[in-house]
Amino acid sequence: MTKIKICGIRTLNDALAAVDAGADMLGFNFYKKSVRYVDVGMCRSITSVLRTRTHARFVGVFVNASVAEIKATAGTCGLNLIQLHGDETPEMLDVFNGKAFKAIRLPAPVVGQVSASASVAESVYPFLKSALKPALLVDATVKGVYGGSGVTADWSAAAELAKKYPLLLAGGLTPENVGDAVRQVKPWGVDVASGVESRPGKKDTGKMKAFVQAIKRLETGDRSPISSL
Repeated sequence: MTKIKICGIRTLNDALAAVDAGADMLGFNFYKKSVRYVDVGMCRSITSVLRTRTHARFVGVFVNASVAEIKATAGTCGLNLIQLHGDETPEMLDVFNGKAFKAIRLPAPVVGQVSASASVAESVYPFLKSALKPALLVDATVKGVYGGSGVTADWSAAAELAKKYPLLLAGGLTPENVGDAVRQVKPWGVDVASGVESRPGKKDTGKMKAFVQAIKRLETGDRSPISSL
């Protein structure tokens, strides 16, 4: 079954709605320049409530933060996994003892050009040092933006990586296209932020439910209409 991560959680109501929709993982973004930034105190308040209500894993998203900051935040908030979404080195993963995975950014596909999957695979290998699931996250490349851009990644390149590694597919996923993405890429899991929002940083309950339903329908062969109510 495809794992589902809903990222950019900023409020308890959005967190509860994501869990109710069927999310397996909740992502908390600690990058201060992001519209989905959540401070440590709010995250701690959210996770303290959720810990007794769900088995969903809590994922902290960090961009070029120090090891000390990440460890302190993870401890305070009770994070299960660390997502390194900046320009971190392979060596930094070792510090977190198999609880961290790296996000890599693929260029958007260009009509008439061959997928960059071969060169991407070479760049990914140094970051694969554990049996962690996910082993990595694949996102789209957008200059000056570290995730949450709404731009679709190169699914062909991602599909080649997914044959070898348990990856989370991110980048421009929505309730309308996630079924096609899962069918083509066959990822271990999918990651969505902007695609299930009513406005930047505010989750939409109906879109989150529709996103999860789209994946479940694909896996069960259900052809009934998707409901967002």
